Amino acid sequence: SQPAIYINKIYGKFGFNFDHIYAYEITKKEPSNVFELIPAELQASWHWVNVGVDSTPGSKMNPFTTITNHFSPDDFVVVKLDIDTSAVENLLARQLRDDPKLLELVDQFYFEDHVKQKELKKSWGESAEGSVAESLELMASMREKGVASHYWP
Repeated sequence: SQPAIYINKIYGKFGFNFDHIYAYEITKKEPSNVFELIPAELQASWHWVNVGVDSTPGSKMNPFTTITNHFSPDDFVVVKLDIDTSAVENLLARQLRDDPKLLELVDQFYFEDHVKQKELKKSWGESAEGSVAESLELMASMREKGVASHYWP
């Protein structure tokens, strides 16, 4: 939730205030711990999904299903993907890259790609997949398709 709050502050400086913020979890969290962190000005727009994310396209618990079903190309849609589980987040990132409808809807994409790097192995352990080169290729392909895409390993 902290990164979403940070992104909201950054966009707020430029006059963008989000009507909806959807926060999905990979593992269940204690609600009182989560809502304690949400500033009062975001409470009305905060939608918290406290069940595991499902990367299956069309699944009710897939965040992109919500985007596809409830938003239009006229909406400004920002996605920040950071699940800390490579197997799930990589499927979601590639779903965005490969789905023409999603590419029409998503304007900005931020991705903490947990790739294998010697320097970060201690922090991420064996859950990290992929390489920096693959991350760069993913971002370049999304940019070519019109989505401003940013990542950090």
